[in-house]
Amino acid sequence: MENGTADYGNWVSSRLVLVPGVLALLLGGSAVFLPPSGIAAGFFLLVSAYFAYARYAFSPKGRDIQAKALDLVLSRVPDWDGEGKVLEIGCGSGALAIHIAKRYPNARVVGIDRWSGGWGSSKRLCERNANLEGVAERVSFESAGAASLPFDEGTFDLAVSNFVFHEVRGVRDKRRLLNEALRVVKAGGGFVFQDLFLWRLVYGEIDDLLDTVRSWGIESVEFVDTSRSAFIPKVLKLPFMLGTAGILCGRK
Repeated sequence: MENGTADYGNWVSSRLVLVPGVLALLLGGSAVFLPPSGIAAGFFLLVSAYFAYARYAFSPKGRDIQAKALDLVLSRVPDWDGEGKVLEIGCGSGALAIHIAKRYPNARVVGIDRWSGGWGSSKRLCERNANLEGVAERVSFESAGAASLPFDEGTFDLAVSNFVFHEVRGVRDKRRLLNEALRVVKAGGGFVFQDLFLWRLVYGEIDDLLDTVRSWGIESVEFVDTSRSAFIPKVLKLPFMLGTAGILCGRK
């Protein structure tokens, strides 16, 4: 096992801080000749400051919100003996897959992701983190998308995901992603999905979402409102941040 510390990145991209910050500087400079641009400069400065705080709050050196949100998923895993296969959908830097492997030493875990965009994660980073955490022999990572999982029906004993489905492009109806995720879970297997399920523009009414999942023949499903968690600052409880967060969990 190599030396070093696992790097699980930050859910708030540095671009969200830098881009509005640069715009604020440019517009602020032009305000000398065009005074109204000063108003726009102030707006972009506030945006940059907001995401700078959010990035700090999510990091281990800040309020460690990422780790605490991940713990919410782990706390909702249904009773399971830890024998079998686990799938993490949208594994990013591998944090959830690796933590599950550490908690269940007899499980084999597969993490899938496209690793696209500006999140700073990659398959190589996932593998390095797994090696540093001592679980590389039981965790593997594959490039695949949530809309079409490359696994047979009923392959996994447990499926998990953490704030991924709302980010999947090209799929307008996010319920399709839930259906696809549940397809690869064994009958009687468990699932824990955390996402912005209370964001009505994305998922509609939560009761309707639960009824839809039940209509697929799922044995049991419940919703847990994690947006009320005490570790989430009020300023981060906006719809596109954690203000609409929740967990769908149960058994197929």
